[in-house]
Amino acid sequence: MSLPLAGIRVLEFGGNIAGPSATWILAELGAEVIKVERPGGGDDARSWGPPFWRETATVFHAINRNKKSIAVDLSDVNERDRLKDYIIRDVDVVLQNMRPGAIDRLGLGADDLLALKAELIFCNLHAFGADGPMANRPGYDALIQAFGGIMSVTGSEGDDPVRCGISVIDIGTGMWCAIGVLAALSRRKDTGKGGRIDASLFETALTWMAAYIADYQVNGERPKKHGTGARGITPYRAYDCADGQLIVAAPNDRLFEIFAGVLEVPEWAADERFATSPARSENKDTLNPMIDQVMRAHDRMHWQVKLDAAGVPNAPLQLIDEVISDPQTVALGALQQTDDPAMKMMGLPISFDRERPPLRNVAPSVGEQTEEILGTGE
Repeated sequence: MSLPLAGIRVLEFGGNIAGPSATWILAELGAEVIKVERPGGGDDARSWGPPFWRETATVFHAINRNKKSIAVDLSDVNERDRLKDYIIRDVDVVLQNMRPGAIDRLGLGADDLLALKAELIFCNLHAFGADGPMANRPGYDALIQAFGGIMSVTGSEGDDPVRCGISVIDIGTGMWCAIGVLAALSRRKDTGKGGRIDASLFETALTWMAAYIADYQVNGERPKKHGTGARGITPYRAYDCADGQLIVAAPNDRLFEIFAGVLEVPEWAADERFATSPARSENKDTLNPMIDQVMRAHDRMHWQVKLDAAGVPNAPLQLIDEVISDPQTVALGALQQTDDPAMKMMGLPISFDRERPPLRNVAPSVGEQTEEILGTGE
């Protein structure tokens, strides 16, 4: 298939999850993405296992497929100059998430490179942001989930703080960086100019907390944790069934009336405690246990069949093996086969003309394409 970023070359000074997540998106869209790694160990995420596949951590494989790798000793001025020459000559986009100030000290920061190549697009991925008293502090996903308030609303009331089970801040910031790069590429078509993009883990956390930030300014109340549910919506959480839990989403009055009918308690819809969405939210501690009590009488499939027939959105809580083998996952072709029959990898969650961008190559070894891209250096 013809990929939308074919012909665009991206250089990644990235490590861990956030920066590589951004360039993974660009690579899946067809850009030639080249990771700059330190000789020997490379990206720290290569060792973040077990589990390992082909002697490299699976988390690294997941977000570094369809890329190339060059090994460059950035402390060596000659290697650094060779890399700078390559950027000025052949690169469209640079993305970096090195420790604050490191890229500038190497003479490879946005100011240095944009002065030499105005059409270059340079994306900085910071921890706490480009400005402010914490601009020079490093950060990781868990730190920012805590500092940005995500942990304060994750889990159930009364329980210890909980980190979201995926690197939601890292991956989210990678998405913002990719969006910024795409916007800058579009602008460059009109102006011929590149420019600097700044994004940060902390700003992503603030964005994810936008609704709670707005709430607090209106009511002055710290937000509560809602377990599997959500603020302001009831019924909208996991309910107990005879063999597990089923998420039910009946977020408006019409769906609640239908849901009450499925549960064979139609009188609930006329009860003033539950008749409107605000009333249900106000009385959720009464309503939710009542729903649990009814649904425990049957297994998940019993309720799924009835709710599906009535048009009430629902889904079982699935474990990872169930997700992978689910007919919907299979039908979408979301997992793409590698040359190892035992390993499939998640592709880009976007299709073009009904076709998902393909797996072109698995994650490279450290420096696998150094000579191909930079030559021998002699």
